[in-house]
Amino acid sequence: MANVASTTASAGSELTARALREAVFAGLITLGLFVLFVGLKSDQNIRNELILTQRWGLLAIFVAVAMVGRFLIVVYVQPRFAKRKAAKAAAPDVVKKDTFFTRQWPKIAVVMLLLYPPVIVSFVGVQGSLKWVDNFGIQILIYVMLAWGLNIVVGLAGLLDLGYVAFYAVGAYSYALLSSYFGLSFWVLLPVAGLLAALWGIVLGFPVLRLRGDYLAIVTLAFGEIIRLVLINWTEVTKGTFGVSGIAKATLFGIKFDASKDGFAALFDLPLSSAYYKIFLFYLILALALLTAFVTIRLRRMPIGRAWEALREDEIACRSLGINTVTTKLTAFATGAMFGGFAGSFFAVRQGFVSPESFVFLESAVILAIVVLGGMGSLTGIAIAAVVMIGGTEILRELTFLKMIFGPAFTPELYRMLIFGLAMVTVMVWKPRGFVGSREPTAFLRQRRAVSGSFTKEGHG
Repeated sequence: MANVASTTASAGSELTARALREAVFAGLITLGLFVLFVGLKSDQNIRNELILTQRWGLLAIFVAVAMVGRFLIVVYVQPRFAKRKAAKAAAPDVVKKDTFFTRQWPKIAVVMLLLYPPVIVSFVGVQGSLKWVDNFGIQILIYVMLAWGLNIVVGLAGLLDLGYVAFYAVGAYSYALLSSYFGLSFWVLLPVAGLLAALWGIVLGFPVLRLRGDYLAIVTLAFGEIIRLVLINWTEVTKGTFGVSGIAKATLFGIKFDASKDGFAALFDLPLSSAYYKIFLFYLILALALLTAFVTIRLRRMPIGRAWEALREDEIACRSLGINTVTTKLTAFATGAMFGGFAGSFFAVRQGFVSPESFVFLESAVILAIVVLGGMGSLTGIAIAAVVMIGGTEILRELTFLKMIFGPAFTPELYRMLIFGLAMVTVMVWKPRGFVGSREPTAFLRQRRAVSGSFTKEGHG
């Protein structure tokens, strides 16, 4: 007994010593990384001279958080995960049965989304719901729809696209320009924007038919930048960096959301508020996102969907089976681009203004990150990733209490990309195949079973 107690004590002391050592290393690394970004801040004085503001207290908080976090991970988190992994390996394999909640989760989620605006209005009022419906509802659903559209290209067909924001821009400018010059309504231009974006998807698809992997990513990245530069320099049509303003709003069966006597508020005898238009846009983008999900699910069960998945797994084997990879790739690019065009036209309606600055490469990176973090090919996982990433960045704007901790000059939203990157690294270490790493096959014999993430490549869902 004494030997067992001494062995346990020595193991505990070694673990504590290792945790302290790694905590010191983490603190030093954090100090080296953030001394110029957090410890020193460049500013201008009243005479427009460049001065450096020292923020050693804020830097010390960053270092302390890193040290304490690393210590706790080594002492508590890692041993607990190791025990759980060992227990899971020793336990017999048990087939988990789907519960009612897991089977009906898509329907429950749709019902919750339909009830979201009325619930928010009942809690904070009509005018108070503006922020929650717009920033936390419409903004997240836009990225859900964009990620689901990109999922067709990246998650199902396995074609790495870094220029997806180009189709987003094509849809937005198609509606903005055609409505401004020809006075056409949103409902007429919505399919037109999708078709134009699909056309550009085919234009992109032809030059990259023989490319794959990194080379495909480079070409699609260049395509996104070409579209952005065209929007900046074709000033006679796009008005360059000034953008297109005064874009017409969408209407509900011809009813306008304005202050006129025939407007929505006057027609239904409601107090004048812009929140009604935002609620209408929420249900509109929800319908577009559900349409994207429905089409994706139906296409996966069709021969073209199975051809996409075959192309993703092995292009050579796909060709040997007689599948036309040319049409398979082009349909993937065109279908994904079409939904990007739909989202772009909605973005123009929501903002009332579009400019090239809204379609930079960072947008493509964020959309691709949502697809990867959610799990390629998984609609549910992608939706969860969009809620976490986009909703998380919006929540940062509400964390004003952090000014009490880090000082009045601290602006939480300025650190959103830092937190965004740390969250991506954490998720990739914890869930290397995304939030939902398993997928259900479209073709099965007798019984449909989910394919575990351990049987798929990392990054392939």
